[in-house]
Amino acid sequence: MRLKTIFVGVQELIAEHEPDAVALEESYVGADARIALSVGQARGAVLVAAASAGVECAEYAPARVKQTVCGYGRAEKAQMQRMVKMILGLDAEPGSSHEADAYAVAICHALAPPLLEMAR
Repeated sequence: MRLKTIFVGVQELIAEHEPDAVALEESYVGADARIALSVGQARGAVLVAAASAGVECAEYAPARVKQTVCGYGRAEKAQMQRMVKMILGLDAEPGSSHEADAYAVAICHALAPPLLEMAR
């Protein structure tokens, strides 16, 4: 039921906002394999919901997101929050590191096409 809830919720968000793409941060596999498996299942529900709606999906490594947003692939969470605030012109830093991470992945995706074109 948890995965169905995620799937349906993402479907509803896609229908409401009609995004051009869904961008995710690649999973970090820490010491607890059970957590990694649960996160992977949730990510799968998101990816299937996006794919079923015909929305492009992209994934970025955490170090790439940090490099893009902060200029340093091992940036701390507080630095990410400050940079997200500055880049997006927010009145305040995102309320949590999770919120900052979501914004950072979106920033990374928004900047990826021009960077990839320049690399060619």
